[in-house]
Amino acid sequence: MALSDLPAERHRQIAGLFTDRVRATRSWDVPSPVPAWTARDVVRHLTEWLPGFLASGADIDLPRGPSVDEDPVAAWQIHCDAVQALLDDPETTHRKLANPHTGTLPLATAIDQFYTADVFMHTWDLSRATAQNDRLDPDFCAHLLAGMQQIEPLLRSSGQYGPRVEVPATADTQTQLLGFIGRNPFWSPPTPR
Repeated sequence: MALSDLPAERHRQIAGLFTDRVRATRSWDVPSPVPAWTARDVVRHLTEWLPGFLASGADIDLPRGPSVDEDPVAAWQIHCDAVQALLDDPETTHRKLANPHTGTLPLATAIDQFYTADVFMHTWDLSRATAQNDRLDPDFCAHLLAGMQQIEPLLRSSGQYGPRVEVPATADTQTQLLGFIGRNPFWSPPTPR
């Protein structure tokens, strides 16, 4: 299924897939491909950074659910629903987000570029950590990779991406994207002893 170009619909699709992975997770303490993170930490990251970004840049206070330590499924669902409601609100089209690093952008564009794209990439992390289907939309992988390659020095200096992991030149776009953002596309959970 092709992803929409509309921020609200694209979030619905990408967050919906992540929600499926969250609901199917059986162990929250398994390691993830992000060094020193567990599956729970992937959800923690996605539910914790956006509220501050929106509060400081657009004076928006997202509803909060339980902590990820208490109930990662409910924490994600309440957060996800709040973001979707914000994107679905007709007033959002008139709102802006201002940030010293990104400048001023339409709110929906800022959420799409920074947050929805992050959910998309972290879907692989959670899927791989929990032995679920980890295939991502190849067209969106190519879109993200092309955009990120243009600002690579900025991304690397942000500290949000690890060093590039070299992949074969013939690798598919998902593998190339994962390597670009510092993931080992061939990572698998350690085997229990």
